[in-house]
Amino acid sequence: MTLELRNVSKVVEGQTHIYPTDLTLEKGTMNVLLGPTLSGKTSLMRLMAGLDAPATGQIFWQGEDVTGMRVQDRKVAMVYQQFINYPSMTVYDNIASPMRLLGIDKAEIDRRVRENAELMKLTPMLDRKPLELSGGQQQRCALARALVKNAGLVLLDEPLANLDYKLREELRVEIPKIFEASGAIFVYATTEPEEALLLGGNTATLWEGRVTQFGLTPQVYRQPADATTARVFSDPPMNFVQINKTGSSLSFGDGQTVPASGKLSELPDGRYSAGFRPNHLEIAQHVVDAVPFKTTLSVTELTGSETFVHLDHHGERWVGLVHGVHDLSLGADLTVWLDPRHVYIFGEDGKLIAPAAYALAA
Repeated sequence: MTLELRNVSKVVEGQTHIYPTDLTLEKGTMNVLLGPTLSGKTSLMRLMAGLDAPATGQIFWQGEDVTGMRVQDRKVAMVYQQFINYPSMTVYDNIASPMRLLGIDKAEIDRRVRENAELMKLTPMLDRKPLELSGGQQQRCALARALVKNAGLVLLDEPLANLDYKLREELRVEIPKIFEASGAIFVYATTEPEEALLLGGNTATLWEGRVTQFGLTPQVYRQPADATTARVFSDPPMNFVQINKTGSSLSFGDGQTVPASGKLSELPDGRYSAGFRPNHLEIAQHVVDAVPFKTTLSVTELTGSETFVHLDHHGERWVGLVHGVHDLSLGADLTVWLDPRHVYIFGEDGKLIAPAAYALAA
């Protein structure tokens, strides 16, 4: 069972929403669409479902061209962030409704409804109407209705955004197991890199209507194909600084020089861009060969156990994520430190040239 997109694009009133895309999704896989708002995640899902017709290309399901097939004739289930339930039906009947349309046996309907209601923590609410539920409970009802269909393709467009933290964490673990066991192709859209990492499977990163990379989630995270993918798969986005390679040395923007070791020693002399994630910036020197940068502190944000520091580095905007709660003076000079082993090297065209040493060792 596969879903294959061949040169598929979407154009609306002369504006390209999805550029020509090739993508193959396999049976029993978790596939995350990761990108910021308006990057094309929902547009791509609508093409997969058959809700929209592609401007170019073809869509194949199990080897059959289904490009012009109606969504009603496909085994597809879709859940949006903004949940949709039938207000006049009970929770039980909402969950059962797609199976009744398919003519499934009453006993089997009852078994599936109760099984999925238990998973979604809805068992005590089966006799209630959706408007008697909280927003999170209504979304769980919509999720349960998608689960019982046993669809071959399940599309979830930021479905957990309205749920409380604890339930979100539980479902992030349980939902992939359900679809892996069922053999369905699971496509999950999110703006959150952390969610993509928690869900695992494969990740396609999107930026302005283009799929910039697709592969195993840990591999895409550790070895982004280009600077755009690296920005998308980092929250906050990856920081960058210009560097120069001369002989056996790398020179950073503040004039610091470090040895070009490992694969970096093989780079031709020239100008490059160094990228590093916010959690790799430190406000104290923890390794001997850490590189110091003089910055100005613009903003701090406390999360409870960590502190986001927004920095100005010679006009470049950086963000650091440091452990602990720190009493820092806004507008003050702040020296931050970077372990060279956490640095990615990109060419002037944005393509990845050398992954960070720590990523290769992971």
